Amino acid sequence: MKGIVFFAVAALIAVSLDQPAAAQGQPKHCDLGNSVEHIVYIQFDNVHFRRDNPNIPSDLEQMPNLLNFLEGNGAFLTNHWTPLISHTAVDILTSLTGVYGDKFGVPIGNSFRYFNPDGTSTAAGSFAYWTDPLDSFGTNPTDTTPQMIDRQGKTHPAPWVPFTRAGCDVGAFSVANIEFENTVHINTVFGPDSPEAQEAKNNPDKAIADFEGIAVHCAPHSALCAAHSRPDLLPQEPGGYAGFDALFGNANVQPQISPEGPVTDLDGNVIADTSNPPNPGFPGFSPSASQTLGYLATMLESRIPVVYSYIADAHDDHVNDVAFGPGESGYVQQLAAYNDAFGKFFARLAADGITKQNTLFIVTSDENDHFAGGPASPEGCDGVSTPCTYANIGEVDANLSRLLFTQYGELAPFGVHADSAPTFYVDGNPDPLDALTRRLEREVAALTAYNPITDANVHLTQALADRQEQEFLHMVTADPNRTPTFIMFADPDFFLSATYPPNGTPAPCVPLPACSLEDKGFAWNHGDFQRQITKTWLGLVGPGVRDVGVTGEIFSDHTDIRPTMISLTGLQDDYVHDGRVLFEILTDHALPEALRQHRATLTDLVRAYKDINAPLGKLGKRTLREATVAIGSSDARYIAFKAELAELTRRRDALATRMIRMIEDAEFGGIPIDEEAAGRLIQAARELLESDR
Repeated sequence: MKGIVFFAVAALIAVSLDQPAAAQGQPKHCDLGNSVEHIVYIQFDNVHFRRDNPNIPSDLEQMPNLLNFLEGNGAFLTNHWTPLISHTAVDILTSLTGVYGDKFGVPIGNSFRYFNPDGTSTAAGSFAYWTDPLDSFGTNPTDTTPQMIDRQGKTHPAPWVPFTRAGCDVGAFSVANIEFENTVHINTVFGPDSPEAQEAKNNPDKAIADFEGIAVHCAPHSALCAAHSRPDLLPQEPGGYAGFDALFGNANVQPQISPEGPVTDLDGNVIADTSNPPNPGFPGFSPSASQTLGYLATMLESRIPVVYSYIADAHDDHVNDVAFGPGESGYVQQLAAYNDAFGKFFARLAADGITKQNTLFIVTSDENDHFAGGPASPEGCDGVSTPCTYANIGEVDANLSRLLFTQYGELAPFGVHADSAPTFYVDGNPDPLDALTRRLEREVAALTAYNPITDANVHLTQALADRQEQEFLHMVTADPNRTPTFIMFADPDFFLSATYPPNGTPAPCVPLPACSLEDKGFAWNHGDFQRQITKTWLGLVGPGVRDVGVTGEIFSDHTDIRPTMISLTGLQDDYVHDGRVLFEILTDHALPEALRQHRATLTDLVRAYKDINAPLGKLGKRTLREATVAIGSSDARYIAFKAELAELTRRRDALATRMIRMIEDAEFGGIPIDEEAAGRLIQAARELLESDR
């Protein structure tokens, strides 16, 4: 699929190049299709539909004001999956763009590393403003390619552009990379000698509240951006993006949407940070439901028709840094507060005339997560009538350097992105077939550690992905410096790091439990590949969405959110998606004729496409299992497997390219499906699935 531009998309870009999207003439009325007047996009952090304990109602079951709204008014998809690695930044950005991480540059989150020219590696963050260079925090970064790098080495097209070009302002609250994620970008937008830059230097807490986490990207000549705005610079946007402005941060947004004073949450409290005294504005990247929904409601009431947002998990005490187990009183209380917030939110919007008749609601969770803890007490507690408590709770922190030295005498230097799925960057950036790489891979494959939750030694590694498998799973970007030597998917009870003492020789784990420390501040792990982490949910309500209720019959993943949203609004992106329109849950009048005519064939085509192309589709799951076995085996077996997987990847990419070309041409180009050609593609996908590679 690399470098492919389909006819319909190419034609759109050609038009844009003839007539750049510069702001000219009069303000343009917000023009969305299918009776959609507003879009409300909400992405939770780790909010579960499944029950983590069969006796305890799930997160969403304890939020009936939200769950009933989604189940009773639209489509609630329960066979919905993340990409890999399944982590907050990656999952949100996949949802925003409709492509996998290899195409937007960040397949690993919430941080990663990159190789320097001398073979060492440096830490970098996944959260950055859309146009930031990689490692904007670094003092002397050796890699300054775009953070959001596409396959051509440019900044990936921004998700707000089709909306602003259509005359619609776009607001964002705490969602990844659409607003400032740090104060470094202040210098770029406002200038190094500006009052804003001086505030960031002299009063950093206030600068965070004033400028991070909140933005409005304005349509041409929007009255909202008449004051306090700055140019919305997207110099590499296809077709150009001249003449657009944006409001960056609460300091500039609040005077426009709430001129009478600070924005409040749904309970009337000023939205502010936790400083003493509090600074009104952005509360930090763990906002409550009341805070996020209060800010969204204010944006919508100020005629911002498209709003994106993020809500923090409810299973942590974000003030006191304490983790709750399922059914603990603090957890239940926070879910009750979230439920109350959604009740107030829907009522407030209804009073404003913002309803399912004219508003597209999209709600999902970035991923699910794994509870690292022992059994609940008392036995049979349900958390609601009988609160649960936990004697044993918290992820298991372990140092890979110490474990490898203890079990194998290994002293080879490497860095990792610390996680339950740590990514290894071996110093020197050796070839995948180098003796050092192979030795480390085999050692990691057989590594053991003590788990205090189960009071037993466990096999630590549950899956491995070398660079060839990473390519198959859409994790190798246009920047080769970001590609790890290999990835270890660990027992999800563990959070793994790697540090060396000044003398370079780690202390041995004697006895083995000496290297395992249970951290009671964190008990919910994600970033891994297990089903309980990667299988999540998606709800859609609004014009064009059928009232199908709960269904697990449709396989979908985060890439499918963007094309479905864009299709429902009658817009187009300037690139090809990895996802597809979820036409099965849309009404006939909301579908292009090319989709209506070929529903049955398209159903088989998109199912086959996701089977071979989604990281957690049938083929992706199979290759990860096979790669894990091959990596831990002999060099001869591994070399043979690597060649076989490279050929399978080539065949998959070629077939998936042809499939998505046909799908997107029908979705966005109005080109009818060639039934015979589609049948051949479906058969080829089946043969690929049934092959031995």
